[in-house]
Amino acid sequence: MKKIQILGTGCAKCRNLQESVENAAKELGLVYEIEKVPDLPKIMSFGVMLTPALVVDGVVKVSGRVPSVEEIKQLLA
Repeated sequence: MKKIQILGTGCAKCRNLQESVENAAKELGLVYEIEKVPDLPKIMSFGVMLTPALVVDGVVKVSGRVPSVEEIKQLLA
């Protein structure tokens, strides 16, 4: 099971990232758990200064932008 975290305070870009990640994971047929992380100290503990950010299994994959569903699929595979 993939552990996916969306780091962000709940802005529109954060919601778009979550929706894109869910679509990509479903297209890949992945079993996953998704967690929203709105807490700024926790976000900063990942070394992230720009949100939204995508974390997969504890590794920051993208920060400060919303990647395409195709790019997210590559990051999750």
